[in-house]
Amino acid sequence: MAAAPFLEVDDIEATYEDVILALRGVSLRVEEGAIVALLGANGAGKTTTLKAISNLLASERGALTRGSVIWKGRSTARLDPAELVARGIVQVLEGRRVFPQLTVEENLLTGGYLRRPSRAEVGNDLARIYTWFPRLKEKRRIRAGLTSGGEQQMIAIGRALMTRPTLVLLDEPSMGLAPIIVQEIFEIIRTLNEDEGVSFLLAEQNAALVLRYADHAYVLETGRLAAAGTAADLAAQGVEALYLGDAPGAAAATSSSAQQF
Repeated sequence: MAAAPFLEVDDIEATYEDVILALRGVSLRVEEGAIVALLGANGAGKTTTLKAISNLLASERGALTRGSVIWKGRSTARLDPAELVARGIVQVLEGRRVFPQLTVEENLLTGGYLRRPSRAEVGNDLARIYTWFPRLKEKRRIRAGLTSGGEQQMIAIGRALMTRPTLVLLDEPSMGLAPIIVQEIFEIIRTLNEDEGVSFLLAEQNAALVLRYADHAYVLETGRLAAAGTAADLAAQGVEALYLGDAPGAAAATSSSAQQF
């Protein structure tokens, strides 16, 4: 018997306020241990897809109206976001959201509360975060609101990692950051994937960047799946064509992806 898929999104439709159709028939899969890219321009539906997976649509008067999200063989339809975090899915929201009046370390600690860890576990978890993000160790006593944009993105990712997730949904990690900082963050993502086995679903506009790190990729255009395939194949088709959704062979890639992933 085949193992249950790690994450499977099957033909989902999402609306806001019962009238705005944001996603139409979107399907994707994330295998355990993979880095998967979700590409598209602003308004393509990337954030909505991530929030559909993490059950955060309701916070913005949104809802799934069709399809299903299956996590390790079980539907997530009746799970609230906190329950999903406890089961291993955590989302890092777009915009580097931190608690500005709390210190860097206090921000990180908020990520561990759901697990109710012992003091020793908290210490070990913080040590792991500081190993991956040495900048945060240097700034751990500084209020998060006084750190740079790149450091705030590291705080947001580190806080998510304090939940000990198996799948991280990361929304626009490169937005508004200097190229050198973006490169540093993506190298950390690769390290976490290779050394810790953390899987990632990355929503990004910067296709040229994320396709260098991803195993597979999906392209959204106005709420629909426009192309899908290996990251190498989609990179070869060209960034502009990906966003337009009319790359040569895109239809074939989309068709074959249903069998591959």
